[in-house]
Amino acid sequence: MNALKKLFGGDTRQFGMIFALVALIVLFQWLTGGITLTPGNVINLFNGNSYILILAIGMVLVIIAGHIDLSVGSVAAFVGMVVAIAMRDWDIPWFLAILLGLGLGALIGAWHGWWTAYVGIPAFIVTLAGMLIFRGAQQFVGQSNSIPVPREFQYIGAGYLPEIGPNTGFNNLTLLLGLAAVAFVVYSEVRRRRTAKALGAEVSETWVSVLRLVLICGGILYATYLFATGRPGTSFPIPGLILAVMVLIYGFVSSKTVVGRHVYAVGGNRHAAELSGVKSKKINFLVMMNMSIIAGLAGMIFVARSTSAGPSDGTGWELDAIAAVFIGGAAVTGGVGTVIGSIVGGLVMAVLNNGLQLLSVGADWQSMIKGLVLLVAVAIDVYNKSQGRASIIGLMMKNFNRPSGGPGTPLQPDETTSTKEVISREA
Repeated sequence: MNALKKLFGGDTRQFGMIFALVALIVLFQWLTGGITLTPGNVINLFNGNSYILILAIGMVLVIIAGHIDLSVGSVAAFVGMVVAIAMRDWDIPWFLAILLGLGLGALIGAWHGWWTAYVGIPAFIVTLAGMLIFRGAQQFVGQSNSIPVPREFQYIGAGYLPEIGPNTGFNNLTLLLGLAAVAFVVYSEVRRRRTAKALGAEVSETWVSVLRLVLICGGILYATYLFATGRPGTSFPIPGLILAVMVLIYGFVSSKTVVGRHVYAVGGNRHAAELSGVKSKKINFLVMMNMSIIAGLAGMIFVARSTSAGPSDGTGWELDAIAAVFIGGAAVTGGVGTVIGSIVGGLVMAVLNNGLQLLSVGADWQSMIKGLVLLVAVAIDVYNKSQGRASIIGLMMKNFNRPSGGPGTPLQPDETTSTKEVISREA
């Protein structure tokens, strides 16, 4: 039983959202007669929700720092419109247009960050103002028209890994990507066990690690099979590749770097963090600027997939991103949350949306069901904390990022880490 608890991070309830995601997939697979897990539907699901998942990566850092950003939809729409106009009217090459979009996102984020960090206006108010300003700016710049984008630019939002090598009946690059992911997971588990032994920490039984690897690698290989066997011309989507790279980068930054730990510290207790030497204004400025850069990227991906920038782009995106983060286990008060958790929360919402659409459920019922899912997920998280338990996703990252207990164990910022522990580690 103890080994089983170690497999699930000490308490199966900590993986509530993982189980909910799997349960939703199985439920809709049954209700739709097997359509949910067809290659075409899985590819469409990722293509249609990648921009929200990307937004969730930036949003989780904002919420961990104790803020909220309501402007991401408007910023994404504004950046997408400016980039589309730049390519059409100014003959800017698509790759320079992407850099223009990221730079514009950085300027908007710096604007939000300055008001929030250095003037002291709450981020809720600053970004509410930004939502109105950049929604109006998007409509003013685009004159409420749709602006087409060139085919080369569309690749970042609607492209797929190309076909190379011999004809195997699968997309070879997708297969290689899946095998690389499996190799990375196996290497990480082996390295974790070796590090635990070297530090004299407790190491879980071998069969626990093997079973964990079988479950994770089995899921990766099955997903690889689905992506590699889609209709001709499709494979693993480029937006999914961008998302995977961002998850790796931001997962590392948030859990392994000084800046990432300071974000948790500021969100957990800003005054204690400042007394420990953390520059909270700088951290708040960076998370707000980073959010707008990511919003600009998400906007460009959406425009590329849609083949044009339109006046209704970005509507309601901020709500979907915020819902994904909270469903993934982040705390409203800040200091708690993970990148992986936000992706899991986003996938829960994506599968729910997709399944309801396949069942021809009306938009009215879809909205009500999604609202109830968000409310229940946060209520469970609040209840767990009131009982002295960790939040849903946090200890999952603990299991994979550090050895299980013992002296000398490296500290990672998760839901069980106090501000004092995070800062003292930096000292």
